[in-house]
Amino acid sequence: MLAERIETIFNEIKGKRILVVGDVMIDRYLRGAVKRISPEAPVPVVDMESETYHFGGAANVTLNLKTLGCKPVTMGLLGRDHNAGIFLDLIEKAGLDNTGFIQTTDRPTTIKTRVIGDNQHIVRIDHEQILYGNELLEQELRTRFDYLAPDADAIILEDYNKGLLSAGFIRYILDYSKRAKKIITVDPKFNNFLEYGGATVFKPNIIETARALGLPLEKEEQIEKAGRTLLQKLKARTVMLTRGADGISIFEEQKQTIHLPVKTRKVADVSGAGDTVIAVMTAALSADA
Repeated sequence: MLAERIETIFNEIKGKRILVVGDVMIDRYLRGAVKRISPEAPVPVVDMESETYHFGGAANVTLNLKTLGCKPVTMGLLGRDHNAGIFLDLIEKAGLDNTGFIQTTDRPTTIKTRVIGDNQHIVRIDHEQILYGNELLEQELRTRFDYLAPDADAIILEDYNKGLLSAGFIRYILDYSKRAKKIITVDPKFNNFLEYGGATVFKPNIIETARALGLPLEKEEQIEKAGRTLLQKLKARTVMLTRGADGISIFEEQKQTIHLPVKTRKVADVSGAGDTVIAVMTAALSADA
């Protein structure tokens, strides 16, 4: 690809409206120094030096899109609790649209707390309730989606299996996207893995794929078979399989598989790498890449 073409795509990304539908959460980091072991148990004592909050889940995808120059909107569920206030404050500070959030009393706002001592990840504490919506909430989700979707140049489904994307809601979104001829990309998790038929791009990672298909994915021929199997089962235009240190493999009907290798960098934390992949890829597609 010529450098000029890449520059054109990134210029055309600016201002694109991308709707991100998925599970939102907060990433909370407690950082400090470890100077002693607890006398109560053989665990380190962390003298806390800082406490920070960041977007997690689908909201991290949204932040990636804004950084690229898009105009993203996130649709997600929040509790009616203190953490929802923290999340909405992050949204306001980032200058993001808040019209897609629905607050409900049947679940807390998901927050993942990571304790970091001397730059070592010591423990993660999750505060969440995995709960799929009742009929009334499902209808509210569909109504909100119908309001937000017409203005979108592309739609991302970001599934962390926290309860927003039920099988019925997934099908509703995909049926709409087919009728409206919208670009729709999917970052799936384990539940409802094969419910995303007809997506423009289906982007699982290798662990999710191995589990969903019940196949070992250690050799190149096994990975090739898995990618082609997903294409056949889902009737997706493209399957993009992220493979960690082995890069990305891209499968399309009647085309040779493309393998993109990793270019090694010094990386302290790979959390959110998949979010960045789907954000950049969807934004580029919206700009006719």
